[in-house]
Amino acid sequence: MTSQVIAWDVYEITSAGTSLTGVKLRGTLRKFTLASQINLLAENASDRENCVRFAVIAGADVTVIRRFIVETIGDIDVKLVLEGVQNPVLSKLKVNDVTRY
Repeated sequence: MTSQVIAWDVYEITSAGTSLTGVKLRGTLRKFTLASQINLLAENASDRENCVRFAVIAGADVTVIRRFIVETIGDIDVKLVLEGVQNPVLSKLKVNDVTRY
């Protein structure tokens, strides 16, 4: 069986004034994207404080996700940190460097 590995774009959600971990943000994102029929992976970052990362299929428009997060939390920054990663690990970005293997 052969199939093409899916490429993902990875984003970081950070906030200077609002806690993002321990507040069920990942579950909230998952529930929203399931209802909106959007493919999404989400994980708390273990290599950065107060950071949640999410991944969407490469090239996907994240405008709706970004708007939902701003409406839900308010004081956040969402930025693209990696593009076109196959089988991404969201908790530690350095793991996604294929030259490590």
